[in-house]
Amino acid sequence: MERFKSPKLLYKLSLVLGCILLMHKTVTAQDPQYSQFYAAPLYLNPAFAGSTNQARFGINYRNQWPAIDANFTTISAYFDTYIEDKNSGVGVMLTRDREGILGLQSISLAAQYSYNLSLTEGLSFRPGVQLALYQRSVNFNKLTFGDQFDPATGDVINPTSAEALNGGNKFFPDLSFGGLFYTPTAWLGFAAHHITQPNQSLIGEESKLPMKISAHTGIKFHFRPGVVGSGIYARQSERSIAPALQYRHQGEFDQMDIGTYLTLEPLIVGMWYRGVPFKQVNGFSNNESIVLLLGFTKKGAKDILNIGYSYDFTISKLGSGSGGAHEFSLVYSWSTRDPRKPPKDKLIIPCPDF
Repeated sequence: MERFKSPKLLYKLSLVLGCILLMHKTVTAQDPQYSQFYAAPLYLNPAFAGSTNQARFGINYRNQWPAIDANFTTISAYFDTYIEDKNSGVGVMLTRDREGILGLQSISLAAQYSYNLSLTEGLSFRPGVQLALYQRSVNFNKLTFGDQFDPATGDVINPTSAEALNGGNKFFPDLSFGGLFYTPTAWLGFAAHHITQPNQSLIGEESKLPMKISAHTGIKFHFRPGVVGSGIYARQSERSIAPALQYRHQGEFDQMDIGTYLTLEPLIVGMWYRGVPFKQVNGFSNNESIVLLLGFTKKGAKDILNIGYSYDFTISKLGSGSGGAHEFSLVYSWSTRDPRKPPKDKLIIPCPDF
């Protein structure tokens, strides 16, 4: 048993175990997540396509557990706009998610469509649909397989077994739906991603991507507005607090975000708890992290710029040594409507910008 004390061997054995977990058909996967989920609206719910009634461009970046080798990095970029004459929103989103040690990577390109329905004077509903194409890949050259080890010394002496694996690339289409009810001060949304549960296996077996069901809701309370600028440039600035909640279920996994946003324009601060304390995982309470957010918003006559940074303080058994998670967002929206047209009466979704 002395050979198991070798750090080099333990590292390689961890790669073997990682590969087994990666390829085993009974293992279920979890989609990447954003702490600033309202700054990634198209990723949260296809019903948000065109939801600002303007054109919008956004970038999101997340680095989870940067202090360990098995870290995850996720980056996405999106564009959406509202077609006023058709009461429709359209959007496109590119997302890449990558795991550190194994080089497991997922890239998706998605197109989205939503339609705005006015149910009553103060209530609207937006159904949305998403069609996406995924590519999953892994670098098998980074993996060490059991038949490569010398049983006596534990050294790697045999040629790689990766040649027996076919490429390590997988393409598949995907379908998702969502919906969003909203009033001038509150919202309730739901989404069902991976409706068709496509086969994502990289080695020819069946490994379905589990459906992800999510719901998100909140309410915004406005205070007496402040004032920014001076003289003829003075205008009212938003002062509000918005408690919100998001719940997700995918395969065997459940996760919840609950917290609040405080807007004191041009600053936005937020604090969140992530976890499901009433549901244990392997005998432990599911407490994952505390998230702190700091954002900046600049509103012009016809455009809005939002920049946000958040940090996840890990409170799970993984501990603070993981490095938590850093997340950045940038969202810019601008008006595209013809100013000569009279504006249509339509509600503005009160969701926070972050």
